[in-house]
Amino acid sequence: MWVTSSIETSLQPTHVALGNFDGVHLGHHAVIRALSSTPKTQEPEDRKRFLQVSSEPHCYSTVVSFTPHPHVFFSGQPKPLLTLLPEKVQLLEALGVEQLVLLPFDRDLANLTPEAFVEQVLVRQLKAQKISVGFNFCFGRERAGNAEDLRAIAARYDIPVAIVEPAVMDRDRISSSAVRQALETGDVARAKQLLGRAYTLTGIVMQGQQLGRTLGFPTANLDVSVEKFIPHRGVYQVRVESSAFAQSQLGVMNIGARPTVSGTHQTIEIHILDWSGDLYGHTVTVHLEQFLRFEQKFESLDALKAQIRLDCTIARQSVSPID
Repeated sequence: MWVTSSIETSLQPTHVALGNFDGVHLGHHAVIRALSSTPKTQEPEDRKRFLQVSSEPHCYSTVVSFTPHPHVFFSGQPKPLLTLLPEKVQLLEALGVEQLVLLPFDRDLANLTPEAFVEQVLVRQLKAQKISVGFNFCFGRERAGNAEDLRAIAARYDIPVAIVEPAVMDRDRISSSAVRQALETGDVARAKQLLGRAYTLTGIVMQGQQLGRTLGFPTANLDVSVEKFIPHRGVYQVRVESSAFAQSQLGVMNIGARPTVSGTHQTIEIHILDWSGDLYGHTVTVHLEQFLRFEQKFESLDALKAQIRLDCTIARQSVSPID
């Protein structure tokens, strides 16, 4: 997939999905899939063959997003992301997106009227032939334009706009906010439903204080980007992927300050079940499968060891048959 932060280097013409797409959840999937009328198959080669025999000029399936997030630009406050750029690229590519254009969100872009945004960015620069947005999409100076305004303005240039209705699960709207709320309470099962996949954390294994080894449960200390949204403190059943493994491994992860041993800052530590080896310097991706318990302070190290042993037992017993 082609990724660019300069419209001048973008591939054209385009079919454009507009939005921030943080999380690339199931609602975002619907917006992206509304872009193309070409058959959706499981095999990329089938799709390529269709495009080769089609008489229509190829339009690049393109997600147009903003960097930094508009909330960060206007508030000046950081906004931890559900999906950092490398993960977002991987997820969008899996959906058949051919191009990601990251528009630099600055004062000039923020001051464009809805009409100017459509004319200058979508029509003149991206040569959009089709546009897709969510029902609650807003754009232009002071968020003056909504999805229906976009459809009306784009119609002047004969560009159709698909407005995708909200995706709903169990009567709740699927949104990035809903994913965050689930993760904030440790409800990774709900987050997994909304995302259509397990929430992940990726980082490099760094050397820690090696307290886990003294307890009989060696852990990998994961250094995750400060830009990544971190779920509620507690203990999780996880699947761990790394180039150090031939296949994913089952593990138990703790997010917290380790109050029993007077920890002073939050760490992310993973104990990999039934595996031993050196992971220092390796990049590791952790898939959060199940929340086991909240962080707590134990009266002794023996009590902590007993609980970790129980956590590992529960993690093993709760593995689904397909795993």
